[in-house]
Amino acid sequence: MKVFFRVLLFAALLSSCSRRPSAQQGGGNAVAFRYAQLIHVEEYEGFRLVTVDNPWKPGRALHRYLLVPRDVPPSPRPPVPPYPVTVVRTPLRRSVIFTSVHAALACQLHAEGQIAGVADLKYMKVPYVQQGCREGRIADCGDGMSPLVETIIDCGADAILLSPFENSGGYGRLEDIGIPLIECAEYMEQSPLARAEWMRFYGMLYGQEARADSLFAVVDSSYQALKKNAERVEWGTLPKVLMDKQTGSVWYMPGGRSTIGRMLADAQCDYPFVADEHSGSLPLPFETVLEKAGESDVWLLRYDAAKPLTMSQLLGEQPGYRQLKPVREGRVYGCNVSTSMFYEETPFRPDLLLRDLILILHSGTPNPDSLRYYSKVE
Repeated sequence: MKVFFRVLLFAALLSSCSRRPSAQQGGGNAVAFRYAQLIHVEEYEGFRLVTVDNPWKPGRALHRYLLVPRDVPPSPRPPVPPYPVTVVRTPLRRSVIFTSVHAALACQLHAEGQIAGVADLKYMKVPYVQQGCREGRIADCGDGMSPLVETIIDCGADAILLSPFENSGGYGRLEDIGIPLIECAEYMEQSPLARAEWMRFYGMLYGQEARADSLFAVVDSSYQALKKNAERVEWGTLPKVLMDKQTGSVWYMPGGRSTIGRMLADAQCDYPFVADEHSGSLPLPFETVLEKAGESDVWLLRYDAAKPLTMSQLLGEQPGYRQLKPVREGRVYGCNVSTSMFYEETPFRPDLLLRDLILILHSGTPNPDSLRYYSKVE
């Protein structure tokens, strides 16, 4: 009880300013993150202070959490801190997860038994989750934009993992039911390894810290080894790459500071938009893409379909694709996000995607069996 009281007393004594407090201010020991820039963890006796920076408002906090072990009994009358601080009892026992990528990570961390419910079940391609919902062990909490709040309460959720968005207007009724909201902002990090390193935070939440640290060490080592091998390619011979495809009247191209943009740089290729400063996608007209990237050597695109995409289908979507050099020379590779685990795996396993990119870009015609996500569009 004394330890828990110190936790909340510490929160009350922190400055009410929304800027992130430093370890020196609170007297805690900072947990070192090698790549992640948006999350900060400080160790204290009996608890951890976690600060998630606001990606859209530099210098301000998006959320603060106090991770308190379950073996620390709660105070009957905790003091109220002067600004929002969410107390999370760890390890989580019955979490509700809104995205398939975090459900997949929970399974990788051997915390699948701690998933009590999910939102957007139709997009959850995680086998354990689908089976759990069929058998009634995992609750279907409805649409992520309008979740079934009563179902979340009924399944005894002790935390809800969801992704924050700029100017989203909040989370509606979810903010009023007293269940901690874990804002998963790792997708706003600006490098693949920075995003992946957030798995260490999720390991803390699920009581799988050692496993998360070990898994990230594997990811980091593998990614760095692949990057080093790619760097052996001589400058002047780097293949030029075109990404994704037109959607409606707009071609969304990864920004130079996006995780995909950074990964393309690590794969040692000539990406026409590598100098761009955006961390998201660039909405471009077809003419701009044709001008800047029409003579690319390789075209890598993502699509969502029940069957593999064919060249005739691709040209049927946009006849102008015939003007692209990789179409003329037959170097178009597609990733079917419907039948692969691209979105579920690559945020926390960027090394697996980097391997695909390097094989396609630097090995001429790679063996189809060696690729995990992409395959040649025939």
